[in-house]
Amino acid sequence: MPTYLDRILERHRELAAADTRPLDRLIDEAQQCPPPRGFRAALRGVGHLAVIAEIKRRSPSKGDLNAELDPAVMAATYEAGGATCLSVLTDREFFGGSPDDLRAARAACSLPVLRKDFTVSPHDVADARLMGADCVLLIAAAMRPCLLADLHALALELGLDVLVEIHDEFELEAAMHADATLIGVNQRDLVTFRVDTDRAVRLAPLIPAGAVKVAESGVRCPDDTRALRAAGYDAVLVGETIVTAGDPAGKVAELIC
Repeated sequence: MPTYLDRILERHRELAAADTRPLDRLIDEAQQCPPPRGFRAALRGVGHLAVIAEIKRRSPSKGDLNAELDPAVMAATYEAGGATCLSVLTDREFFGGSPDDLRAARAACSLPVLRKDFTVSPHDVADARLMGADCVLLIAAAMRPCLLADLHALALELGLDVLVEIHDEFELEAAMHADATLIGVNQRDLVTFRVDTDRAVRLAPLIPAGAVKVAESGVRCPDDTRALRAAGYDAVLVGETIVTAGDPAGKVAELIC
């Protein structure tokens, strides 16, 4: 059965196949960008369960979440609430985001920023650096392990941190093969789109001790964050819960533990 991820990836692969820009030129330009802010280091050094607060206008399953949000205002609000890092959706077709959202958010705060998108090619990695991201997302379920390793290595070469997202033990092996040191466990099932709150807890002890551990999706309240911290996570990535809150700064603060 095709999943929502399959449909999105098919479109992104079509776009990647049509991209005729010389990769060498993009890499050269990316290497000239100002130094990144250090996404992984920020999560490691915060001293408590960190919150990566997400700027997300809509989702394929729920439609508009906060379609008219101002990314600059939201970024400053998240920072005021105590967020350690930002995540910004840049997918336009399915999530209503854009590179401009990322640029505006990053310019409005001092936090490191993750480009949250469906990276499928080296061009995508270079673009993340060029638009100002400090970290890029690689979804293990979206590619073969060899491509994951190649894109991970390129991102590091360009100065980016890399959040490798996994859903199960097989994908964790691929992340480890790529020498990932920042690993996110997505608690959302790719077939049913339901959240399995036991997934992150089950996988936590299998993640290498030196890796920064991030739990993604389904984080709604302090009980969730306390359980994830107890399981060994360094951070949670939270989107819908915060972006739809009446008091986003207060919601961020509430989730920190």
